[in-house]
Amino acid sequence: MNIFLDAMGGDNAPYEIVKGAVDAVKEYGVTLTLVGRRSVIEDELSKYDYPKDKIEILHAETVIENTEEPAMAIRRKPDSSLVVALEEMKTCENAVLISAGSTGALLSGGLLKLGRIKGIKRPALAATIPKNDGVFLLIDTGANADCKPEYLEQFAQLGKIYSENVLGKINPGIGLINIGAEAKKGNTLVKAAYELLEAGDFNFLGNVEARDIMETKADVLVCDGFTGNVVLKLTEGTAAFIIKGIKKSIMSSTKGKIGGMLIKDNLQNFKKQFDYAEYGGAPFLGVKGGIIKAHGSSDAYAIKNAIRQSIKFVENDVLKKITENAKKMEA
Repeated sequence: MNIFLDAMGGDNAPYEIVKGAVDAVKEYGVTLTLVGRRSVIEDELSKYDYPKDKIEILHAETVIENTEEPAMAIRRKPDSSLVVALEEMKTCENAVLISAGSTGALLSGGLLKLGRIKGIKRPALAATIPKNDGVFLLIDTGANADCKPEYLEQFAQLGKIYSENVLGKINPGIGLINIGAEAKKGNTLVKAAYELLEAGDFNFLGNVEARDIMETKADVLVCDGFTGNVVLKLTEGTAAFIIKGIKKSIMSSTKGKIGGMLIKDNLQNFKKQFDYAEYGGAPFLGVKGGIIKAHGSSDAYAIKNAIRQSIKFVENDVLKKITENAKKMEA
């Protein structure tokens, strides 16, 4: 198992990234490689007591910033933490890279340096989102704004494999995001995708309207990347708005403050449901390696959970299963 962590990527790099790595090696006993400026990483590691043989450092001199054009930065900065990690991954088996840095650079780098799995038409970015009875996987969330029906069929296959092997779902239900529940609703793309999913080897549950997303019975919701990105960001924004509104209402009166104290634990559990840190990051599925995009503002807890996600990815042979499934579909 080879887990690489971009120590320089993200709003809270390197201190929260390094702390998350230390927490992970203590809790999971895994060996990690932190990629970035050696002197900076060593300074951060010196703050902690941890098993020294569990964390290695791979030096990289520069960092790709969010403001840089992704594909150009990948080509022009071969000494960046992201590119150095991707190049090292090519020499390893069972390798996963976690980064809270530039999403565009990470996805571009994955395609340029690792390449697509043969038979995969478009790799997809997925996100784990809470619902009424657990979580579901939303795929694609932004890697492919323009799609063909067969792409959505492959997204469903990718989501199914990930949901089974990382999220622990048995025979996961697949839903298709649409403007109506009826089979004939939607645009040309969605109607054609519906036919493919209905005829495919899926536990297909049909269309899912936006208002039903948070209570869906599906374990995987499929859509094009444009729609998925809107759904993801609207969900995050709505959750933050509701939690902020509840807090404001409670603090507006003495009665509310007293009641707030009585339901404090319940509110904390509710808030925890919508915390991205609980799920670690979003996998980029369909490239020749494991890539997990952590949230840009990830703290140590989120990074530790992203590492846990990576361990499951490797231990359950997700990459191998995706590769075998792609061969099967191509045949």
